[in-house]
Formats: sequence, C-alpha cells, structure tokens
Amino acid sequence: MDPFLAIRPYQDHEVQPVLSSLIEDPAVLEALISLKYSKYFNKLPFFTSLVKILLKSQVKNIHSIEGYQEIFKSLMDQMIKTSISHLDVKGISNLDSNSQYLFISNHRDISLDAALLNLSLNRAGHKTFNMAVGNNLMKEKWASDLMRLNKSFIIQRSGNKKEIYMGLSLASQFIQHTILEAGESIWIAQKQGRAKDGIDETDPAMLKMIHLTERKTQSLGQYFNALKVVPVSISYELDPNDCLKAIELNALDQNNSYEKSENEDLISIANGINGQKGNVTINVGQPIQCKDIDSYEVVASKISKEITSTYHLHPTNFAAASMLKTEHECIHQFADEDISEAKDLLSQRMANLDDGARLKFLNQYANPVIQKSSST
Repeated sequence: MDPFLAIRPYQDHEVQPVLSSLIEDPAVLEALISLKYSKYFNKLPFFTSLVKILLKSQVKNIHSIEGYQEIFKSLMDQMIKTSISHLDVKGISNLDSNSQYLFISNHRDISLDAALLNLSLNRAGHKTFNMAVGNNLMKEKWASDLMRLNKSFIIQRSGNKKEIYMGLSLASQFIQHTILEAGESIWIAQKQGRAKDGIDETDPAMLKMIHLTERKTQSLGQYFNALKVVPVSISYELDPNDCLKAIELNALDQNNSYEKSENEDLISIANGINGQKGNVTINVGQPIQCKDIDSYEVVASKISKEITSTYHLHPTNFAAASMLKTEHECIHQFADEDISEAKDLLSQRMANLDDGARLKFLNQYANPVIQKSSST
C-alpha cells in the first residue's frame, strides 16, 4: 500500500485517467472556455462539445508527468514573454544538477514563485522538483488534480488537532522520502501563505514540521544539512495582486476578520499569471550549514537573513518608501526618472483604493526596503 497516496503528486500511470476525468468535468470546461474564448463563442451551439473534442485530441498522447510538464514549459515561456519585462535568475550555477535540495523560498505569488524557479532549474539541467501546497488550495478536485499532475503534494492545514498533526507528519515523511530516498528536490515556502505585507520571515513551525519525522533520531542541524537546504529569494517589480492583498490586509485591520470570496485563490492565480510583473529577479543561494545545537529559531533566522540579503529591490520598492517618507539606509543606482515613473505607476494602480488600503498597498512595496535596511 502506498503510504503517500492521499497527498503525493500523481505518477505516470495515473496521468491518462486523471486527464480523461478532467476533460469530463463541467467546471474545468467552463473555466477553460471563460479564459480562452469570448462570450460570443460560449453561446454557440455545441461549442462545449467541440472544446471537449479538441482537448481529447491534445491530451491523448500524454502518458507521463514529464509529458504533461512539457505543456507547462511552453505556457510558461509564453507567460514570461507577455507579462515579464526581464527575468533574471542567479545562483543556479552553484548547484549540482545531479544532486537534490530542499528549496525554501519567500512567497509572493501562489503559483509563479515555484513555477519560475522550477522552469529555470530545469532549463539548467536539473530535474523538476516537487512543490508543497496547502490543502486550502485543493477545495476543488479539478484544481487539486491539475496541481498534483504538476508534481505538487498536499500539506494538511485544516481539521481538528489530530488530523492536522497526522497531515503534517505525513508531509514530513514525504519530504524525507522524496529527497533522501527518491533523490528528488522539494520546494516549500518559508511560512504558511504569501507574505502579503512584503515582509519575508521564516516560520520556525514550518521547520519543525519538516523535522518531525526525524526529530527523535537526528538533530535539526544534522538533518537539515543532509537535506541541503537552499534559501531562494524572488522579487517582482509589480505584483498583479497588490490591490487585492491591500484590501484584505486593510479589512483585517478594520474588522479583525476577512472572508475570501468564492474562488478567490483561483482568481489570484489567474491574476498572477496574466498580470504585468515588470522585472522579476530570482536569487538561488547555496546550501546553508547548520550546527547540531541550532534551534528552530536559529535556523529560521539563518534562512530569513539569506533571503533578505539576496532579495532584489526594484524602483517600485524605493518609490513606495519615498511616498511613505520612510527612512532607510539602502543605496540604489536607479535614476531619479525611474523612481518618478514608479511613483506615478503605483499611484495609478492604487487610485481606486481607500486611504487604509492605500497604506497597505504602499507598505507591500516599501517593507522589503525597510527589512533589507534593518538587516545590514
């Protein structure tokens, strides 16, 4: 019996059955049609049936995860071409393409943080890695299927205490098995959820979850050195979901609660993919070295400092800091014209927000400057 059946990515022999099931799912067809075709086409007789026939012809020759991911490579290339001004990736040459790692990254976009790193590594000769995804993104089975076809595995973050513990324990075992036994890499965010306020901090509880399966046999330092933990920073000049994040953070400040609208996470994924992101920079570090006596807090601090130090600041970050009249010690080489244009752009993007949300909006862009300044 497969102990990871409920959470692991799909395997080659499961690809065709899952794809066939997805094509028959009305929700998948509706989502695809709404994204790719105009309302006019949607109203044509038998149009849904025609789309289904087209999909069947396109997926009939896909019989492996690698084959499925080849589709995503072309889609990612198109996304980069149309929505990213320049993608700069540094540090991959310091890694061994024949080795496996635990990539711990800051988290800004639901799907693109991992996807852009995965594509960049794969282009450099590395095998694609497995991605940790919270079960909050798996409410719709078809969304879960699409993610698990793309080598995502599930971390249980809801339910009663026993269910959550069992879920975290299983995820810990899967990470250990994948890296040290199967010889494949893992990507996981440095804390649960995106850093919607722009502050990148590693959660010691996340490290404790990873260590859970080996906590009685190996020290944290010994185990993490074996896993080869690589900090990764990713920064976007523009965040397509900046206004949505600002509204949510302001609502939490005002009401101490925020109810996500139906399919809000899926909408955020679509915005992240389609929205303009300006320049994007990924910095891949080298495996950190831990000591046997290191605590979860100490290792979390090491990872956070590495991510903060390599985080690339854009004109929008300095523009927001200036608009907030924030004092900092970060020096930049951008021309005054670049900062002025960034200020105008940010003003346009937040024009429809109220004062509270505007403050949260600017904080998203300014906080990385403050965090980097305070760490130097």
